[in-house]
Amino acid sequence: MSAFLNDELSKKTSIFGLHLWVVVGICLGAAVVLILFLISLWYTSKRNSNNAQITQNIISTEIKEIRIDPSRRTQPENPVLDPNPLPEPEKEPTQRIQIEIGNNGKGHLVKPDRVGSGGGGSGHGSGEQGGGGGGGISGPEVSHLGWGHWYTLRELEIATNFFAHENVIGEGGYGIVYRGIMEDNSYVAVKNLLNNRGQAEREFKVEVEAIGRVRHKNLVRLLGYCAEGAHRMLVYEYVDNGNLEQWLHGDVGPYSPLTWEIRMNIILGTAKGLTYLHEGLEPKVVHRDIKSSNILIDKQWNSKVSDFGLAKLLGSERSYVTTRVMGTFGYVAPEYASTGMLNDRSDVYSFGILIMEIISGRNPVDYSRAQGEVNLVDWLKTMVSNRNSEGVLDPKLREKPSSRALKRALLVALRCVDPNAQKRPKMGHVIHMLEADDFPFRDERRASRENGPSHHDGMKERVMDKRIIESGNSSGYESTVQTNRSLLTKKEIDDDE
Repeated sequence: MSAFLNDELSKKTSIFGLHLWVVVGICLGAAVVLILFLISLWYTSKRNSNNAQITQNIISTEIKEIRIDPSRRTQPENPVLDPNPLPEPEKEPTQRIQIEIGNNGKGHLVKPDRVGSGGGGSGHGSGEQGGGGGGGISGPEVSHLGWGHWYTLRELEIATNFFAHENVIGEGGYGIVYRGIMEDNSYVAVKNLLNNRGQAEREFKVEVEAIGRVRHKNLVRLLGYCAEGAHRMLVYEYVDNGNLEQWLHGDVGPYSPLTWEIRMNIILGTAKGLTYLHEGLEPKVVHRDIKSSNILIDKQWNSKVSDFGLAKLLGSERSYVTTRVMGTFGYVAPEYASTGMLNDRSDVYSFGILIMEIISGRNPVDYSRAQGEVNLVDWLKTMVSNRNSEGVLDPKLREKPSSRALKRALLVALRCVDPNAQKRPKMGHVIHMLEADDFPFRDERRASRENGPSHHDGMKERVMDKRIIESGNSSGYESTVQTNRSLLTKKEIDDDE
């Protein structure tokens, strides 16, 4: 038998003249390879399926889905999901927010959408904007802000009557501010940031970071925010008496309700708010856009600094150089406008302009006035150097302040707008100058009492010899400040005599 198999397997075949046993071996080998290949495909497929199931389980444990009923603030412990996937048009759309729970235990938003009837997506936070029609609009993600209240777009739409024009209470460079009424009947100010040129996201991040943790009676408080799809909104406390610009330059009749005492209270309150930003926070906050329209007034005539959209966070004793100068024409410090060098002294300069505006009732730059009165700083320096301090007062003031109080405020303003940024006082020193009753007469009066009447006469003669010829350049400007101090001293000595 074995000899027969040997003979048969040894026969040559027609396949390249190969022996039969060689052909049988090749076929067996090919069959084994095919079987192994099929086994490999089956194993790979099974492994991928197991991995997908494991990933799905992990995701399901890390992502929690919360249904929020707009009519209720609290979440029921055991929500019942409607198994019927068909939308019911008569019911209010239900908002769904997905919160990713990371390793650090803090939640942040992954993807908001809206379930039910209606169009675009809605929820807290950024991500895709889901909806029944059209493609989703993706916005930059904003997460890990770590404070504040998350408002839904739906909440703010209802509060502002869908951002109705009659609820507009202000417009800034990057956004429109609306008055809103929340469900608890509390008033808020909703700033809808415009993002058609990509600026809104930057302003949103800067403003949230800058004032989200700020608590001061002279700073507008940020209550929360809405970051939903491409929408960026900030929700502030509502200050119900307009802004300083409206009271200074609006139609208030022949006499302004802003008395001298109210104006000084506004100046002092603004100074305290800026002092907190500059000296009470680390890193310090430079506002960069101090102006009358950004000073809000409450019913008690207290001032609150608002609109931190241009704020830059600075480390202590640092200057920030920027290639893009931001601010409002007439308020920007000269070194910031020319070199881009930004620090807290830039705010001090703008504050000095604000003091001049409050005292005079004039705009920082007014092209409707005569040639020598277009620029507020130049006009005021000229008036003071000509010993006409009372001529700078707002004609709408019903009662004029004392000469001493007026000249003290003017001296503070002139020191704040010194062309040399290093010679400007810090805001803490500004508060001291505004609150000190004997500033700036303390040292001079003490010296005059020590030296006797002859010193009075000699000082009078020296003061009369000092006059300002030019006030436009830096040296003339510094001389103006020194002469103003001397003039104030002379007037006080005369009053004492």
